[in-house]
Amino acid sequence: MDLIKTVQDLIRFKTITGNAAEIDKCLAYIKKSFDKTKAVVKIERFDDASPVIYIANNKDMQQNVLVLGHLDVVYADDAMFEPKIKAGKMYGRGTLDMKSFAAVAMNSMHYVLDHKLPVKFGIILSTDEEQGSKSTHAFLNRYPDINAGVVLDNDVGGNIGEIITKCKNPVFVKLVAEGKAAHGSTPWAGLDANEMLMKTIANLRKCFPYFDHKTGAPKDTWIDTMHVAKMNGGEVSNIIASKAEALLDIRLVETSTVKDLEKKLKKACAEGVNYKIVSSSTPVVMSEKNPEIVAYKKFAEKIMGRKIKYVQMGGATDARLFAEKGATVIMHSGTGEGMHAEGEYVVIKSVEELAALQIEYLKGIK
Repeated sequence: MDLIKTVQDLIRFKTITGNAAEIDKCLAYIKKSFDKTKAVVKIERFDDASPVIYIANNKDMQQNVLVLGHLDVVYADDAMFEPKIKAGKMYGRGTLDMKSFAAVAMNSMHYVLDHKLPVKFGIILSTDEEQGSKSTHAFLNRYPDINAGVVLDNDVGGNIGEIITKCKNPVFVKLVAEGKAAHGSTPWAGLDANEMLMKTIANLRKCFPYFDHKTGAPKDTWIDTMHVAKMNGGEVSNIIASKAEALLDIRLVETSTVKDLEKKLKKACAEGVNYKIVSSSTPVVMSEKNPEIVAYKKFAEKIMGRKIKYVQMGGATDARLFAEKGATVIMHSGTGEGMHAEGEYVVIKSVEELAALQIEYLKGIK
């Protein structure tokens, strides 16, 4: 398989989350890639979620190794769906997040099949990760027995010289303030829901300090954080808002619990403000002494000819769904910048290194 050509082909599909026609074309392209092989390929469709493609070299649900990823991307202008190579970098939507690494997984599967490796290997690629991964949940609900000893998570793009061992727990909280409408010229006759909301957020800031590019990062970034994702209240300029809502994006480290968060929320809420936990998950925490991770790191350092360090990531990963099942999750990806931005790119050498590493790792699984 021509790895870099496959990356370019995948980029050209405008698989913006929800673009069903382009997603179907992309899935058909991947399926066709395995038509003349003995791979098991399933395109699973759901009534209330987008499709998932599953590829394996066997019919079992218990794999030695699984690659988990996605094919959908965030919005971009049409020009970004024509990949451009310059100075060793490939630019385009999805180069870093994460079509380059979907191609790496396809390349690994072709190698496993062509060389009849004994490893039981599978790939799961969802198509709505950028908007909540409903399809991944639907797939796992349909196949609850599917699991793996090791899950390779390449959706943590940024630096091939780093293996991520910790991801935070994303908790989304909805705040609702109920006030009393009044004319803007007589605020004493009403109760401003916007003010109630702002008081609550100010109270929460005592627990979750505010950071931006001016304040800079704290010395220790492995801390609980909060940002106000959405806020709205009021309908016209001269009426005191009777209702206001906010959506908070809170990221918890592994030592913090949702139960403790609720205590903080109850204490912070001003009179007339209520909260609701919209969604929460679990952090992914892997020991740096895990034998699978240690073995993988050795392979990586051998292939790359340089040391790799362990780091932590503030974001979340769908691989948590397998961590909860007891799988070892290895979070490692290629190098690039501009994820979700106009200048998104991946370093081509890092894609080739990751592909070589993944194959060597799979060759070592008996």
